[in-house]
Formats: sequence, structure tokens, C-alpha cells
Amino acid sequence: MARTSSDIALKARETSARPKPRLDLFKFVPFRLNRLAAEVSSALSVEYQERHGLDIPAWRVIATLGFRNDACSAQYVAQCTRTHKSTISRAVTTLLNSDLIERVENEADRREFRLQLTKKGRALYEELFPQLLRREDEILACLSAQERKQLSALLGKIEQSLDLIQTSEEADAKQAY
Repeated sequence: MARTSSDIALKARETSARPKPRLDLFKFVPFRLNRLAAEVSSALSVEYQERHGLDIPAWRVIATLGFRNDACSAQYVAQCTRTHKSTISRAVTTLLNSDLIERVENEADRREFRLQLTKKGRALYEELFPQLLRREDEILACLSAQERKQLSALLGKIEQSLDLIQTSEEADAKQAY
């Protein structure tokens, strides 16, 4: 059957009347992960912000130094936490002034200083991390034990596909993140 010009015009109107596909942010995984990360960080920050006056970048510095066996650079902290280096630099200054961290000379390169927790900083870290683990449990309480394992495995697969270091031992061994 031959198409008439009115058939073609009708088809053209139907095509143009269809909504163009658009990105639904609420189904876009990067958006969802970013939003979840921001909300979880905010929920956890109550533990150290209200009680100890630390903001999120300062806690990230303390947490990074707390899990390491050796001192590390501010650059390492920025890479590990995926926080801009200027933000980490400001947090480092605040923490140095609060005597929670200290600079130590890098024996391999005397021009560079590394960071480590002071006794006061270590005590704060030791006090806070159990509270943060409890808060993490509260946040994940909506998941069964099996679902938590699945979530961890799935996040690990994504991290691996992005070639991210996945353990503190691996980070220590590579002296990088």
C-alpha cells in the first residue's frame, strides 16, 4: 500500500510529539552513589562534629592517618579520600593547630614532611571509630546480613573495575592510593 503525504505528515507529527529521552537522575548510578555518600557522611559527621568540632575534611585526615601504620603525605590523604588538596590542606592546618596531628620529616626526602596522629589525635581516633562503626550499623540496619555481604561484594566489583585499591594493606604496600 502506498503512503500518502498525509500519512507521512501524521507519522512525522507522532515522532516529534514523543518526548525526547532524558536522563533520570534518580536512576543514574553515579548520582545515586554520590547522594548516598553525601548523606552517609553527613549522618556520621554528627558523631565527630557536635562532640569534637571536627568537620568532614578534618575527620577524613584523622581517619586516614588512623588506619595507617606509618606517617603519610597530605597528598596521600587527598588521593585516598578523593578530597581536593586545598580542602585537605586547610584541614591539616586546623588539625596541626589543635595538636591532633604532627609533621614528621620524610627520611627518604628531607624536603617533604609526612603527617601522623599525635597521642591526642590517636586517642580521639580510638574514641571515635567504634562510635562511627555503630552508626554505620544503624544506617545499614535496613539490610539483612546477606544483603550487607552482597552490597560489599558489589561495591568491591565496581572498585575493582575502576582499579581502586581496596584494602589498607594494599595501600600501605604500594605507599599510594
